[in-house]
Amino acid sequence: MKESYQVATTKDSRQLSEFLAREGQFLLPMLDLITQAEMAVDELIDVAGRATIEAVLTLSAQEVAGAKHPGRKADGDVGWHGHQKGVVCLAERKLRVDKPRLRRKGGGSGAEVEPPAYAAMQADSRLGRRMLEILMHGVSTRNYRTVLPAMADTVGVAKSSVSREFIDASEEALQKLMERRFDNKDILILYLDGLIFGAHHVIAALGVDVEGCKHVLGLTDGASENAASCKTLLEDLVARGVKPGRRRLFIIDGSKALRAAVEAVYGKDNPVQRCRSHKVRNVLDQLPKDQRDTAKATMRAAYRLEPHEGKARLEQLATWYEKDWPSAAGSLREGLDETFTINDLGLPGKLRRCLATTNLIESPGAGVRLRTRRVCNWKDGQMVLRWAASAYLATEKRFRKIMGFEQLWILKSYLDRNEEAATVAAQRKVG
Repeated sequence: MKESYQVATTKDSRQLSEFLAREGQFLLPMLDLITQAEMAVDELIDVAGRATIEAVLTLSAQEVAGAKHPGRKADGDVGWHGHQKGVVCLAERKLRVDKPRLRRKGGGSGAEVEPPAYAAMQADSRLGRRMLEILMHGVSTRNYRTVLPAMADTVGVAKSSVSREFIDASEEALQKLMERRFDNKDILILYLDGLIFGAHHVIAALGVDVEGCKHVLGLTDGASENAASCKTLLEDLVARGVKPGRRRLFIIDGSKALRAAVEAVYGKDNPVQRCRSHKVRNVLDQLPKDQRDTAKATMRAAYRLEPHEGKARLEQLATWYEKDWPSAAGSLREGLDETFTINDLGLPGKLRRCLATTNLIESPGAGVRLRTRRVCNWKDGQMVLRWAASAYLATEKRFRKIMGFEQLWILKSYLDRNEEAATVAAQRKVG
């Protein structure tokens, strides 16, 4: 009886396979996401199998025709001529792939040249099964670094073709991120937050423009409590177009070093919103467990009130805690005014919910941690920056506009109005 096969397709797999062929180490984030999402085996083969095999086919074609150089003719007798459809057998199914098309110069009969890896897979169906086993081995263990080289080696592709650009690829990602210009972006909001990778710390900056679009602005190594690192990051943003000339809303986690750096680089006239989630956690950490639910409910209710009333409620709560839990009272009072900045600005409730915490930058930070989760040995700060930049750029592709972006004109109006007033006041002072 003839076996029935299922033919799997996935959109845009060619771009993913080309990416993997250039940057084999970034198979890790894809495999990590698959294992974290607990995809079914069929889904795994659809996504990881196709992309990885297409990457192997690309590497095999490079061994015949050399690397692709757009706009330049091939040096050898065989050149690249786009892609064409092909089918590879994997275990008990067929997988439709895009394979590189190679042709000899001069054309004519017999000009078509198959990538050796594809020809090998067509001649020996057992190779497909072996490649599937290697792929599954890499997904189920920490041996992800061997997956692409091992699959390539199975069909005769030199392992050096896979590994030679590992570090260069992530260096390019970091350079791409750190050379971005924002001169033509009206950045209204800056989120600043820290990430920890083993013994290393990274500070990240994320901006929101007047249209509500999010942008990863930059990274630097160092903890958010390191004043020099915080200032270095902000000065780099200034050099790349996020200049002090306009007033912006800064949203930070409460770090005194970050707060001081904002004032030193961008001036004292910018409103700063302290993350309420961090403030709540800090207060609860100073209280016994039986008091925490009440404190959390009281603080969240106070943040919804008008500024003067909300601050009065929290001051009253701090007074209650003063005798038995003085650390909680001190934490409540510390930076109290800046936890109500968005209330003082008179922003609508929908926009306030988005601007009340650093969740907007912590969410992509979680994506970065997911993509780097299996790295066990962070050798140095440069390695951390390379991986963080690559992961942030991958996460950024899924960014959407912020909640309440339709109301950003209200924030812009406030910032512009107060900026104009400050300019007039400075001119009068000089006059």
